[in-house]
Amino acid sequence: MSNSHPPGKLVILSAPSGSGKTTIARHLLNAEFKLKFSVSACSREKRQGETDGIDYYFLSPQEFRKSIVKNEFLEWEEVYADHYYGTLKSEVERITESGHNVLFDVDVVGGINIKKQYGELALAIFVQPPSIDELEKRLYQRSSDSSEKIRMRIDKAEHEMSFADDFDLVIINDKLEIALKEATQAVSRFLMANT
Repeated sequence: MSNSHPPGKLVILSAPSGSGKTTIARHLLNAEFKLKFSVSACSREKRQGETDGIDYYFLSPQEFRKSIVKNEFLEWEEVYADHYYGTLKSEVERITESGHNVLFDVDVVGGINIKKQYGELALAIFVQPPSIDELEKRLYQRSSDSSEKIRMRIDKAEHEMSFADDFDLVIINDKLEIALKEATQAVSRFLMANT
């Protein structure tokens, strides 16, 4: 990748599944930040109500692997066997070339990788649940996954929380309105600062 940086800044939200990062992302997109959402690519099945190109770019595992070989990803990870998630370089270029800042809702490893590549041009925020017990309760309330899948998500969350120190800011999402306010203030400061 070249050293020339895009005109827009990057805001990265990462968190264990069920921590509320998608709710915070939606809130930030509705604020006056000129933020556009970076649509990730994934190789999982489309869930009910999801739209290709809006929620994710849905690729087959084979298509995803072809894009990896062609070096088309800014970052990618095989989260579970044949379940890939990643950020297409073309997506970041599309957003920054339109004069916008980029908002990422990515997993923890992806967030760290993007931050490493963009440095001061990126603000990396880690959204943390108040506890693993609370996270488990939220995942069961969401009821989009089987008990086995929830157990996998909980195990992954425990591992992901060990990376919180690698982020610029940790927001504990205990009370949503407080978490939203903290995220808004942090993004506002970051976007107004000269890098």
